[in-house]
Amino acid sequence: MSKQAFTAAAFFALAATLVPASSALAQSASEIRIAHVFSKTGPLEAYGKQTAVGLMLGLDYATGGTMTVNGKKLVVIEKDDQGKPDVGKSLLSAAYGDDKADIAVGPTSSGVALALLPVAEEYKKILLVEPAVADSITGDKWNKYIFRTGRNSSQDAISNAVALDKAGVSIAILAQDYAFGRDFAKAFKESIKKAKIVHEEYLPTNTTDFTAGAQRIFDALKDKPGRKIIFINWAGAGNPFKIADLNPQRLGIEIATGGNILPAMAAYKQFPGMEGATYYYFANSKSPANNWLITEHYKRFKTPPDFFTAGGMAAGIAVVEAIKKAGGTNTEKLITAMEGMSFETPKGKMTFRKEDHQAMQSMYHFKIKVDPAFPWGVPELVREIKAEEMQVPIRNKR
Repeated sequence: MSKQAFTAAAFFALAATLVPASSALAQSASEIRIAHVFSKTGPLEAYGKQTAVGLMLGLDYATGGTMTVNGKKLVVIEKDDQGKPDVGKSLLSAAYGDDKADIAVGPTSSGVALALLPVAEEYKKILLVEPAVADSITGDKWNKYIFRTGRNSSQDAISNAVALDKAGVSIAILAQDYAFGRDFAKAFKESIKKAKIVHEEYLPTNTTDFTAGAQRIFDALKDKPGRKIIFINWAGAGNPFKIADLNPQRLGIEIATGGNILPAMAAYKQFPGMEGATYYYFANSKSPANNWLITEHYKRFKTPPDFFTAGGMAAGIAVVEAIKKAGGTNTEKLITAMEGMSFETPKGKMTFRKEDHQAMQSMYHFKIKVDPAFPWGVPELVREIKAEEMQVPIRNKR
């Protein structure tokens, strides 16, 4: 997304009712306060800014443009965690304690999310996780105050396995060395039934030179019979697709990956026919909420909505629907209302699973098409993988 679009997004977010992060103003009885803890800066800044835009659009959509629920004004308090777990933890404590937030949304990073979970439990307030992905968030680190509209590692893994899990295929995983990468790899290995995982390569999140890691992967794959694939699971800074410059094709090795934001998918143009699965691409859903999102996003920002914009919108809709259903912001009533709650999003229907509060949702099997009209590789829809097709494990200890 262009810098101009982000500037417009920031303006729109500020045009809605925002409270400075340092505010300790007494909460008005006529307000509902929503804290948004996200990476406004840091390595996942692009993702965080899209989520912020999407959240405001979701609140706008779900309230019919009034930004009120049950006669109360929605106030969004933005907090920049900078992608740092200790910063995020402090900010969420301040949001619940000083700013009197009724509910919180975020964060962007899985590492930050894991630091926030016990804060929600301490303050006995809902944290709606969007878009942090690691399975452990709704798995072994989960508590009853955690809900998630974002997809988890298992949903990523299962949907990508649908595209790649075939007999005679050897796969090496290239992932970041923290919860996002390792939880994905664990879930992906569990989802693969026919292909073989022959190597796992974990690199620091700030890696810029992928040569050494790529060589280890090449050595693991080069002598394997049949189809050979490197599956890349990466977020934020760095460009692991640079390994294509090392010409893995000479060894019969392909590259595969899941979806990403549009600027990152510019790298996909060099891989026509590449298959994978994605959380969202604006052209792949025909839901009423997505039609509204596309229209409004083009109108306001002159660009199509992106990956994390849709997620932010889903979170905003979920917040409004939960408060309506609960009749207010009492935490226990919100939990009761949200467990099993279905709501419409840009991806169609999502449902919070009662056992772990993970949103069950569709994913999209794609094949990359190179279209000169777009600066990114187009993830042309092969088919929608519906929620009921994916046996997403329940990993918590409730």
